[in-house]
Amino acid sequence: MDITEYVRHDAVGLAELVARGEVTPAELETAARAAERAVGPRINAVAETWPADDAPRPGSTPLAGVPFLVKDLGVTAAGRRTELGSRLAAGQVADGDSTLMTRLRRAGLVTFGRTTTPEMAYSTTTEPVLYGATRNPWDLSRSAGGSSGGAGAAVAAGIVPVAHATDAAGSIRIPAAYNGLFGLKPTRGRVPMGPAVDEIFNGLAVHGSVSRTVRDSAALLDLVRGPEPGDPYAAPEPPRPYAQEVTREPGPLRIGVLTRPWGGRPVAPPVAGALARTVLLLESLGHRVTEAEPGLGVDWEEFVLANARLWTVNLTAWIDELAAALGRPVDSSTLEPPTLAGYHYGRRVGGAEFVTALAVRNRVSRSLARTFEDHDVLLSPTVPDLPVPLGTHGRGAEALDGLGWLRRILDLSPFTAAFNVAGTPAMSVPLTVDSGTGLPIGMQFAAGYGHEGRLFRLAGQLERADSWSERTPAVWAGHHRSR
Repeated sequence: MDITEYVRHDAVGLAELVARGEVTPAELETAARAAERAVGPRINAVAETWPADDAPRPGSTPLAGVPFLVKDLGVTAAGRRTELGSRLAAGQVADGDSTLMTRLRRAGLVTFGRTTTPEMAYSTTTEPVLYGATRNPWDLSRSAGGSSGGAGAAVAAGIVPVAHATDAAGSIRIPAAYNGLFGLKPTRGRVPMGPAVDEIFNGLAVHGSVSRTVRDSAALLDLVRGPEPGDPYAAPEPPRPYAQEVTREPGPLRIGVLTRPWGGRPVAPPVAGALARTVLLLESLGHRVTEAEPGLGVDWEEFVLANARLWTVNLTAWIDELAAALGRPVDSSTLEPPTLAGYHYGRRVGGAEFVTALAVRNRVSRSLARTFEDHDVLLSPTVPDLPVPLGTHGRGAEALDGLGWLRRILDLSPFTAAFNVAGTPAMSVPLTVDSGTGLPIGMQFAAGYGHEGRLFRLAGQLERADSWSERTPAVWAGHHRSR
């Protein structure tokens, strides 16, 4: 199978070809590697490739035989490097498979490498010193988002149809929006984090994926979800597989629209226009759409401060553990300025301040839960602007302390983090593009705790009504034929 044929199919479609004996997993892997060689030097989305050691049985799962990439953070594969996008962890090799990696192997995915991430996932753009900047396939001068920017760029550029991603403040949804992809952040506790940890960043972070089609994300979540022994909590079991939800009609939904982000940052005109068009589409599909002003239960500065405390305390403990294990210093030779500033800020956070931050997490969760009593789904832009130029996040970062850096990150993506704090599912759907630049614009839909099924039903309906699958980024030109 050559590249032009390979990129015509999503992951479920490729697995069906394998199941019918029309192509082998080895042939798909060869095509994926050829795609990476063709576009990789231009976008820098893959940190490392390796010989795949998975031997899936064709037809054993809905994704058996499909080429796959894991993020260089949050998941470990035995004998493979896991560097977290950081010079501090450069060369670190995992002793064993994490629970998620075990499930990915069981799913029949052929994992042949790892995607780029900002240092320790501590940004919403992927521009680490260790790898260099990951570029957006739609416009190479712009960010691919973060912290799953490598995953987003790799899928958008056709290297793989679906890739592993994580999300602690928008790190699945922001790259999905920037790269014209579908990305769903699951409910807290839906996918296990073990066995080395029970939760990451006090439950703010989750595992998920980015994909070109809704059914690919649903199929993958079906294959990896469910608790493992020792988990501190587990999301409720869904009534049916998510792959079935994609083809079910959602029925008329009460959809609340958030037009102004928490924190007051203005929404750029192209994004505001895309939101208005989305509202019209939803109304044409029979949904009742009204303006909503969901409260966080705290003011914006209190929200930012609590996130800064939770993030930096966890970051500090993580850095200390790595430095001790690898015998490296914690300074500018191993860490970038924002990460180092977060480390020093976290060391100053007291125990009582940390507990207060956890109380804020609870207040936000309770407040949004009340909002979902009145609305089935909340709609907003995923981010308030088009994909930003590379270098935007880092401009003047040396002068920011840990709180200042988090304030910048949340100012650039003010719609996403609240649903991490609350632990509720949220997705970015690539419903439109900017007519002036051709850049993708993502719309975020969020639902109450445990209601991924509702989101998959809505996403499937939107995909059928206004499919985005024929849109391809500029980087494909000269490498992959337009699908």
